[in-house]
Order: sequence, then C-alpha cells, then structure tokens
Amino acid sequence: MNIADLRKSYEKAELSEDACASDPLKQFERWLNEAIHSEVPEPNAMTVATVASNMRPSTRVVLIKGYDERGIVWYTNYDSRKGQELAGNPFAALQFHWVELERVVRIEGRMEKISDAESDAYFHSRPLDSRIGAWASPQSQVIDGRTVLITNAAKYAAQFMLNPPRPPHWGGYRLIPDEWQFWQGRKSRLHDRLRYRFNEGDWIRERLAP
Repeated sequence: MNIADLRKSYEKAELSEDACASDPLKQFERWLNEAIHSEVPEPNAMTVATVASNMRPSTRVVLIKGYDERGIVWYTNYDSRKGQELAGNPFAALQFHWVELERVVRIEGRMEKISDAESDAYFHSRPLDSRIGAWASPQSQVIDGRTVLITNAAKYAAQFMLNPPRPPHWGGYRLIPDEWQFWQGRKSRLHDRLRYRFNEGDWIRERLAP
C-alpha cells in the first residue's frame, strides 16, 4: 500500500459561527463533553508543544486534569525536558485530536506553575503506584535499563510506605490561553476552522481558511 493513497472524507459535522459559543472555553467544554460521551479513546489526551533555547520544538502527550476561566491544567516532572524548556520559554501550545469526531482543538498561551496547594491536592488523589512512580522516574534522563525504575520504585515504596509526599520536582502547570482554534473536518478538504484570539479583554472570533 502506498501511504500517499490513504485518504478520508470528513463528513460527520460542521462548525458554524451561529452554532459556536462566543466564549472559547464554553466551546471547548461542549466539544470535550461530546468527546467523552461519544466514548472516543482517551478524550482527555492532549499534545503539549514546547520550544527549547536552541529553538528546537518538541512534543509529547499528556492528560488534561482541569480547566476553568484561568486556563488548562496538567501535571508533570518539573525536571523533565518539557519542564526545563518551559523554564526557559513559558510559551507553549496544546492540541486535542478527537479522530472519531473529526475534530481538533488547538490552544496557545503562556504556561505558569500552579500553587503548591493545588499540586499537593491532586498528587494525593492519585493511585499509590503513580505517587511512587513520580519519585522513581528521573524523567527524560538516560538510564541503564528498566531495572533502574523497578529498583527506585521498590526503594521509595519501602521508604514512604502508604504515604509518599509530593516530590519537590513534581507538580502542575496551567496554560493561560490567548488563542484557541477549533477545526471540524468537512468534505472536499473545505474544513471549518474558527479562531478566537484575546484582544484588549475580549475574545475576537474569526474564520480561517483551512
């Protein structure tokens, strides 16, 4: 099979200005709920794009853990590659791709660390093995083999028992959006693409060519 011959006709839905919320957060919530109720695989999964000091971009998939008028929240190891890149350049982008619904949401803005209290509350809600894993994995560092992770997990499980504290290098980020894009696949590649950009306290909605 020639990969160039793989094609799909997008015909499930449309995205009109009349049917779209004036507030991008409300539109996002509507689409996220539809993705959840449609039982698409991992509707909470999103790609996070960051840029290093040498201008090389990198991406990875993480899980959204909260959202409100302040922004989009997710958690990670602050010493990881993404954490180091955000420390040098706090601007980032998120993308949700709900394949079954033929929809994409893109969000751009500035990242900030959330409060210790918020990070503590979420950390202690996680399963025990996930809390131990936050200690056991020196994320993004080169290791000799999987044995390193298993050994570290056993060590910290013995040390902390049932109550591991949140590691100082682990916590949450919040992306504060200044631009959203909503993409709905349409027939003949004439897709619907609406952008919201924040300007002087208001969201300006615009249609972009696909």
